[in-house]
Amino acid sequence: MEEPVDTATAILASAAVLLRERTFDDISYRVLADEVGISERTIYRQYPTRAHLLAALSNWIEQTRFPLPPFVTVSDFRAAVHERFRAFDASPAYAYVGARASAISPTLDTEPAYITRAIEAMLDVAAPTLNRRDRRRVAASLRYFSSAMFWARLRTGFDLDAGEICDAFDHAVDTVLARLPDATWAEPLARLPDSTRAEPLARLPDPARAEQLARLPDPARAEP
Repeated sequence: MEEPVDTATAILASAAVLLRERTFDDISYRVLADEVGISERTIYRQYPTRAHLLAALSNWIEQTRFPLPPFVTVSDFRAAVHERFRAFDASPAYAYVGARASAISPTLDTEPAYITRAIEAMLDVAAPTLNRRDRRRVAASLRYFSSAMFWARLRTGFDLDAGEICDAFDHAVDTVLARLPDATWAEPLARLPDSTRAEPLARLPDPARAEQLARLPDPARAEP
């Protein structure tokens, strides 16, 4: 028999509390069960593997701690991500969980993240001439550059603060959108002043070319 939905929520909420004092790797199912007041078996019913737990915890944290403000235009999207990165800086331990979850491939069939759907909807309005392939490619790139993984790698690998990461994000967005000269945009693309620390990122138009970032140390165990 399936456990009640609120049991799953209690497990995730307790795991989030434990993250204030330890890393995800240090949270055993036994410790988590004691925190929630349930048996380990109950946790295993909800999350058979730690990969399942990590994915669920990351999604829960994203929705409860780092909800992305609504956006319709590209300018709105930039502002929403800037706010998100500042929230990451304020609660890095939680943000690192999202980065860690993005780096693994749990054996789960999950629907696209709500952020991806929101980005695709934005592109449908802002650039209606984009074909399906380009829309997916641009959405995937923007989703990566707005992610906890992007924030974590720049923070741990380059010691950038939220403001500098926002500058790097803006450079990356400009580069991605500039590759679509035939698209009819609803508004001009805002250009921010160059940031010397973000300059290398301006040449990374999509996740596939972010190899220099991918070689940075795993941020998941970085100290909050």
